[in-house]
Amino acid sequence: MSGMTSVTLSSDAQSYYAVIKAGATYFRVALDTASSDMWLISTNCTTSTCTKVPRYPLEYESGTYITVNDNTTAFSASYSDGTVAEGIVARESILFANISVDSQAFGLINSGNVSLTDDMSGIFGLGFPRLSSISDSVTNSTPFFVQLAQQGHLDYPLFGLSLTRNSSGTLTLGAIDASVVTNVSAIGWHPVVEFAPIGNDNNSSSYLQWATPFTSFAVNGTAFTPTPTYPTITSNTSLAMFDVGTSGIFGPYADVSRIFGEIGGARLVDADNGLYAIPCDTLVSMSFTFGDQTITLQPSDFLIGRASGNPNLCLSWPAANAPSSDGIDWQFGAPFLRTVYSVFSYGINYEEPPVIGFYNLRNETIIAESEQYISSYLSSMSATIDTALPNSLLPTPTYTTPPYTFNSSINAPTGGIVETELATSTYSAIFGAATNVSALPTLKPAATLQTLIVTGTGGVVTTITSTASAAAVTLGTPPGWIHWTDIFP
Repeated sequence: MSGMTSVTLSSDAQSYYAVIKAGATYFRVALDTASSDMWLISTNCTTSTCTKVPRYPLEYESGTYITVNDNTTAFSASYSDGTVAEGIVARESILFANISVDSQAFGLINSGNVSLTDDMSGIFGLGFPRLSSISDSVTNSTPFFVQLAQQGHLDYPLFGLSLTRNSSGTLTLGAIDASVVTNVSAIGWHPVVEFAPIGNDNNSSSYLQWATPFTSFAVNGTAFTPTPTYPTITSNTSLAMFDVGTSGIFGPYADVSRIFGEIGGARLVDADNGLYAIPCDTLVSMSFTFGDQTITLQPSDFLIGRASGNPNLCLSWPAANAPSSDGIDWQFGAPFLRTVYSVFSYGINYEEPPVIGFYNLRNETIIAESEQYISSYLSSMSATIDTALPNSLLPTPTYTTPPYTFNSSINAPTGGIVETELATSTYSAIFGAATNVSALPTLKPAATLQTLIVTGTGGVVTTITSTASAAAVTLGTPPGWIHWTDIFP
């Protein structure tokens, strides 16, 4: 089977969300390819951040809700910004992209300070099962997408993402969106790297993140080789992770400083957050190469917005990070992923490693963006970004490389064949010894636009237009109930 759902950019441009059905109730969830668990805020969470969004109504006593260990199994998710979500593990029937999984294990949040916008009620992880904290504590609790792949229910064990700046994006499970990808042979495929275990947990590596080797980057035609954090461990290769849940592009200071060193008038303006500002009228492009595929970003892709302290300067991606102990040097989020259709193929036990595919949405022969186009783009963003520009040039920070998180004595190959945790071997490999991309399943959305009407906070009605078919829903409110804000104020 295969399925498709619409994907929408949040109003603060920090995340992409889709609609799921948990039991009889609909919710918006933020998509995340850097985690694998799903969680929803429950009505037991009464913090100020929780009560602002639709919550899973425990009082409804859904007929498909199943307790786990009498609601005593703890769940916790923490994030790089210091926020945390805590609760219990439960099971519920989950419908996503028109595909249903019964008794899906997920986290029900009863306390936390994770701030969600646009009536989003949780996170939907699409990462490898090694990232799952639920799988570590509950048997038969494989994450949603992984379970479909391991049981052979999908037409092929992959998902595809089309990200836009509005509500017209799509996520497909089991197939790729044929309305976006018109030539499957033009997709560039990239091997996923394995990661060694932490300490002496076991003696074999496994897949952890959607990360690939990063070959080179270029600014206005000047090319550079990335600087890996752990050159001895990673065979002098930089690693790049791709995450729909990341709102920007991040790299090490050693690389990012070289990028902005090639752009006239660029300056570091926020050393703590690694942010640089460049002239807003720049015509410079940036390109990033993975294997033999190069993706070029134009100014409208990487400019964040005008700085309030000087409207002639714009904040820009990539931002610079301190070294990460996991050896992932670069994180490519939404600004990059919007320029491609991305395919995440999960791999097949004994037969095929995971791969990431990029279908370039921009004709590489296209001329550079004009100053008028960039100015119009920035005007459409309207608001400037609150920025305290320093009175003098800031030096590039230096950092001590932290100890490597994983066991460096265990080999972690790129694109290795593994025997467990990937999709069932009943699939016929497309990316095996003889690649046959013409066999990739495709899914074509409706020829006409569909309208999804969503009733959210305070009865506010939102209309989303997408090629992915969907019915009108009311968030956080089971059938027969009045609106959730009237029940749980």
